[in-house]
This record gives sequence, C-alpha cells and structure tokens, in this order.
Amino acid sequence: MVNENYTQKDGRRLFEEDKLRALADPEFRAIYEAESSKKRTMASIGKGTQMELINLSNYETLAQNHIEPAAWDFIQGGSDDEVTLRANHSAFEHIWLRPRMLVKGSTSNLSTTVLGTPVSMPILLAPAANHGLAHPEGECATAQGAALAHTLMTVSTFSTRSLEDIAASANAPLWFQLYLYRNLEVSAWVVQRAGAAGYRAIVLTADLPRLGNREKDIRNNFSLLSHLDLANFPGAEAEENHYYIPFTPTWETLDWLKTVTSLPILLKGILTAEDALLALERGVSGIIVSNHGGRQLDSDIASIDALPEIVEAVAGRCEVYLDGGIRRGTDVLKALALGARAVMVGRPIFWGLAVNGAEGVHHMLEILRAELELAMILSGHYSLDTIDRSLVKYI
Repeated sequence: MVNENYTQKDGRRLFEEDKLRALADPEFRAIYEAESSKKRTMASIGKGTQMELINLSNYETLAQNHIEPAAWDFIQGGSDDEVTLRANHSAFEHIWLRPRMLVKGSTSNLSTTVLGTPVSMPILLAPAANHGLAHPEGECATAQGAALAHTLMTVSTFSTRSLEDIAASANAPLWFQLYLYRNLEVSAWVVQRAGAAGYRAIVLTADLPRLGNREKDIRNNFSLLSHLDLANFPGAEAEENHYYIPFTPTWETLDWLKTVTSLPILLKGILTAEDALLALERGVSGIIVSNHGGRQLDSDIASIDALPEIVEAVAGRCEVYLDGGIRRGTDVLKALALGARAVMVGRPIFWGLAVNGAEGVHHMLEILRAELELAMILSGHYSLDTIDRSLVKYI
C-alpha cells in the first residue's frame, strides 16, 4: 500500500538516489551519457523551429520550407505515376521482424567495413546530383556531415562543388559515382581525377540509358542542366562533350573502365539475379541494388524486394548494398537481414542540408543510427554479425 504521506517530492528524491547508484556502474553510465547526449543534440537542433526534429519525416517537413518549389519537386519526384517511388518505402511495411528474447548483451556495435573501409555504421550516403539546391555549400557540407558521423559519402558526377574541393572539405571516405559521356575521354579524365583526389571506388550507374519521364519536372519546366554549376567541368558550357549525353553503358563498358582505373568498381542500378551474375563475370567489387529512387522506369520492382534474389545469386562473391526507401532504423535492419552489407540514403541528404547544413546531415544520420541500434537491441541483436534472414518474415 502506498503511504498516504508519500509526495511527488519524495518520489523525485528516490529517483535521484537510484540514478546515482546506477551511475556508479560504468556500463550503465556509458549508456546513460550516450542517450543524454542524443537528447541534447536533438533539442539544440530543434530549438527555434516549429517542431522537435526526432525523425526523418520531421526533417522532410521542415526542408520543404527552405527549397524552391520546382527544385523540391525535382528532389522528391519520381517518374510517371510514381508507383515505384511509393513502393520503395511501402514495401518495407510488408516485411515483419521476428525478435528473439532473453538474449544476453548490453551495448551494441554498429561498426562495419565497406570494400575494406571502416565506417561507424552500415548507413552510407547515396550519390545525388546538385546538393547546391538545398544549401550554398552543397556537397562540401554533405561531406562534413558524413565525416562527423564517421561514414562514407558517394559523390555524384553532377556535384555543385568539384570532386577535389569535396575531398578537401572533410575527412570522410568517398566513392565517386560516374555517368558516361559521348566522349569517353572525358569520362576517363574524371575517373582519374577521382583516383588522384583519394576517392576509394568508382560507382558506375547502369540504369540511365535515357532520362525517366519525370512529369513534375516537365510541368515545372525544370531542367537540371540549367540549375547545375558543372563544378567538375570548368568552362564546360561551351563544350557539348562535357555534358551528359545519353550514352548507354554495356557490359563491355566495365571492361573499358577497368583499363582507366585500378579502383574497385561498383555497379549501381541492378535489380535482377541475371544481371548480378553478369556483373560478377565482369569482376565488379560491389552491386548497389537500386531503381534510381523511382525516377527511371516506373513500376519496376522496389529495391528491397529485389534484394533477396540478388544476394542469393551473388552468394558472397561481392558486397551488396541497398539504395531506396530507407526512412527508419527498422528499414535498415530489414535490409541487413536480407543480406545487404549496408544501405544508402539519398533524399534525406537534401532534407538535412536544407534545415541545418552539415550539422543537419550529421543529425539525420545520427537519428538513423539511434533507431537502428534500438531496433537491434529490441530484436535481440547486439552485433551486426548475428543479423540474418531468420529475423524477417514477408506477409
């Protein structure tokens, strides 16, 4: 029975005494201080805004107020009826977690490697053009945010800061995403510059023989080239060959690319086991399962739904990454369970940039980190090594 004279003040005193006793335990103190730090970060970033930034959806809502409407449609939009765009995220809702209970553990370890490069978590930044639409410092701010989170950024060919400036702006590991040009000498020149600047891999985009039918951009008369500062091509405005001319890469393109760089090559845009096997035959180091964020062929398969057959086909012979639809830590966990080495996030980069520059990108990544860590612990996993297919069930 509760003492009638028991007051809220008594409760507060007992709580403080219990907390002090708990803090005497080094393991509990480490957890407590880490969680307190996360809360302080969220409070300071949210200060002065209309909402506290506690998830990626909050960032998305606030970011729209900072980006010009036509540019916002370009960032957010997909092709045709945007069926694939929606499916990239909704497909995660049909994958359920099967948590295990009474598992021994205390703190979780999210660190891993990607093509041998250490990162603090299996969450990377996807290639995306024109970060300058969201923030004046563009990709340099993004690289700084990645460095603060101790993870990897993939830089787009169509960046608004030169690949050299991005590499110099922050101590973050970088991959370089390549679009091909009608003049392959230009492509070779860019790839060799990336190698010289310290980029650790080349990501060849395979799913853009033509631009998808992006109706929002058509209605807005939005042309990416008219909004781009072609930072990687000084004086390129007068030279047509420096622009991206629809040039369909073929499997032979991978053979050519290996003659101009010794860097590892990843192929982005693979959605079938058949193509994954062909990629292996050409010696790729990694496959990025992606449908270009639902911006190319509408009604093609959601990335997370394509992942299992590609992982099965590859059978550990190269690393496999998932790009598309990641908005929660549970999304990351499901992708890892289905065999992804790591995931990539794209549109949330712009949201973080628009709201708070490099710190916004950093905080966006830290939200995903905290959500993933919590989801792992609640499902009975304290290490990435124990996550496997048994964790998920399709319904």
